[in-house]
Amino acid sequence: MAEGYLIIQARTAEDAIPLAGVQVKIMDADNNVLYELRTDENGNTEKISLQTVDRSLSLDPAYEGTPYTSYNLEAFSSHFDSLYISGIHIFDGETACQPVTLIPLPENRSVPVMNQLFIGEVALEMDAPRNQKGPAVEPFILRHVVIPNPITVHLGTPSSSAINVQVYFPDYVKNVACSEIYPTWPRAALVSNIYAIITFALNRVFTEWYRSNGYNFDITNSPAYDQYYVYGRTIYESVSGIVDDIFNQYIRQQGHIAPYFSSFCNGTTVTCSGLSQWGTVSLADQGMSALDILRSYYPEDIEIAETYMITDIIISYPGAALRLDSTGLDVQTIQTYLERIRKNYPAIPNIDDPPGVYGNSTQAAVTKFQTIFNLTPDGVVGKATWNKISSIYTAVARLAELDREGAALGIETVSPNYILSLGSTGINVLTLQYMMQFIGKYYPGIAQVTQSGTFDAPTTHAVTTFQQLTGINPNGVADRATWSKLYELYWGIMDNAPGPAQEPGIMDYMVQPGDTVWLLAQRFHTSVDDILKANNLKRTAIHAGQELKIPVNSMGPDFQYTVQKDDTPWLIAQKFNTTAEDIKKLNNLSSNLLLIGEKLLIPTEGLPS
Repeated sequence: MAEGYLIIQARTAEDAIPLAGVQVKIMDADNNVLYELRTDENGNTEKISLQTVDRSLSLDPAYEGTPYTSYNLEAFSSHFDSLYISGIHIFDGETACQPVTLIPLPENRSVPVMNQLFIGEVALEMDAPRNQKGPAVEPFILRHVVIPNPITVHLGTPSSSAINVQVYFPDYVKNVACSEIYPTWPRAALVSNIYAIITFALNRVFTEWYRSNGYNFDITNSPAYDQYYVYGRTIYESVSGIVDDIFNQYIRQQGHIAPYFSSFCNGTTVTCSGLSQWGTVSLADQGMSALDILRSYYPEDIEIAETYMITDIIISYPGAALRLDSTGLDVQTIQTYLERIRKNYPAIPNIDDPPGVYGNSTQAAVTKFQTIFNLTPDGVVGKATWNKISSIYTAVARLAELDREGAALGIETVSPNYILSLGSTGINVLTLQYMMQFIGKYYPGIAQVTQSGTFDAPTTHAVTTFQQLTGINPNGVADRATWSKLYELYWGIMDNAPGPAQEPGIMDYMVQPGDTVWLLAQRFHTSVDDILKANNLKRTAIHAGQELKIPVNSMGPDFQYTVQKDDTPWLIAQKFNTTAEDIKKLNNLSSNLLLIGEKLLIPTEGLPS
């Protein structure tokens, strides 16, 4: 038989946290175990080979069987619910990457449940008609074409009560391409189909097709109305590489701004006025380019346009690749991002090049990042690598920011008896919205709501969705049952989800107002020179909010810490790799209340050594 390949990637919190040590069983269709694997510190398993059927079957539109072999998977990890995935498709010669997203156990539950995910058939194999409708004339809704990052996908037909998920746009495109067509097709066929998929999604966003009609999502996953998206679907290397290169490019007619309404269907069992998916294969076999293929189905004056306007990307791709011996602020940006990502992905090597200089250590860090995230490991920061680094940096930094916000708000200071509903305002609403945001990073389908302090219509919808997902009466009111469930999930995450890794002998510290390097050296029983060396600093100037590495090898049994604004025992424990309970015990504290300027003893037993 032919052979395909499979890699498992286990992560949580929107890829901000890799899950090491996850036990994975790969099974055939009868659930006979073929491999037993374990994820490494990056959340990845080794690549394995699996038998499948011949590649030629996936290139034949007349073939009535399935041109791949399906496998199943079970994933187990302590402190997380388990996951069973059915229907992982393995194609001849293709490398498949199966994402595994595990959910932390809630508080007070130690026995995991087995969540199930069924991937199912590809849209190409479906016989149901497609009813993709778009604007009859070009509307002028948005001024510019913007990549929605994330894009909000409704997992059902428009009027269904299904949940919404938010997806990094390139990952959305990869998923749709792998859900719609076969990854074995000729490159020109893949590229033309992926252009149609990108453009269809951007047309929905640009015209606000759903949002202008009162819906709270950008697109559905229904192939009857839009294009097929399957949560948790296997992604193929051939598709992934193309999407990384062109995800910000789209089809438009010359002289127009709007992405073209690029409808499509399989072209065999289902016909339409747009692109024929199977037709692209025969045209590619004739030697046609992707653009020529597209012009065979859409107007001849279409062209490929590009946008660098991507939401949630702090600094856009500079337009030219960064490589060995590059210099400047863009290099420094990448170095800063990688150093922060490295706290969560410690396999990325330390960068000791001067800031803004792309030396050997920067190249090594970039190459390792590319390997971890399935990019071409060439050590060059092109568009795909820049945007992926930016995306992961945003995820890890936002998660860390949410950790700090939670400590400042004082989670669990709101009584479960405190009722909030539409129209409520104040700090308790802010706490509710924060908890929804934080929990939503780990639980797919929980709406991300803006922290405004006002219980508005989006907050009502988010609370209702949360209640539906967790089996509570969906009344849209933050009542006792809702608060209890929020606390149960929140503290389950805090207790069970891993945090950033610490370097041996190094503690991460965020500079507070009034701090100086000399004061930090005194506080942590180290020296100014050692702090400067650990952070590659030439001068002692530091600023509030800056993250420093503090050498801690020479600490005594306990050390003294001065309470800062917004500190809580939990937040201090996170800074110093200990527990709130140990801090309270050492200082004879009976509550979480602290005074600014108060001196606390911090136990060093849990600090890295």
